[in-house]
Amino acid sequence: MDQDLTQKKLVGIVGGIGSGKSTVAAEFSKLGCAVIDADALVHRLLDEKSVQERVAKTLRTSPFNESAPLNRRRIADLVFDNPENLAKLNSVLHPRVLDETERLIEEYRKTEEISAIILDIPLLIEVGWAKRCDRIIFVECPQKLRYQRIKTKRNLSVKDIKMRENFQISLDKKRFQADTTINNNTDQLSLARQVIEIFSDIVKNC
Repeated sequence: MDQDLTQKKLVGIVGGIGSGKSTVAAEFSKLGCAVIDADALVHRLLDEKSVQERVAKTLRTSPFNESAPLNRRRIADLVFDNPENLAKLNSVLHPRVLDETERLIEEYRKTEEISAIILDIPLLIEVGWAKRCDRIIFVECPQKLRYQRIKTKRNLSVKDIKMRENFQISLDKKRFQADTTINNNTDQLSLARQVIEIFSDIVKNC
């Protein structure tokens, strides 16, 4: 019997900043899953001239210039210590990101080779998408290790990290809403093994 493609599982990945959500998503991708990366969608949007103009108008200043059209650090400085600016930025970007996510879900559901659809959306629970998911995976990682990774990869201070975390629900709430936990505190091989085990269960229960 042919598989009902519309029934492909939606799997949401949640966790703290720097926990390795994208790394987990990449492991699922190796197993034939499609990954929808909200951060990548935002970056793509911010490359569009029309979006840049709306952002500049909304924030009443421009984080863009001719030599470096996308200054993400400048955007972060404008919004993460100013809830009003963050809300304004989200009003421009979130509807477009969620619309594109919907489009990609429908596209991937029609693609026979794809086993499941992984949602790597930082505010997955906050925007209500957890209710859409068949399974929520929480990526567990000690705070010290998370902060070390972020400092190395993105050159953010502890203050910057905590400021961003203030705009997300607590890790305890994310952990509580999750169906499954992946521990990302050792090595890549251990992480891959956990992903394979969870993936096998997801496919088996489709």
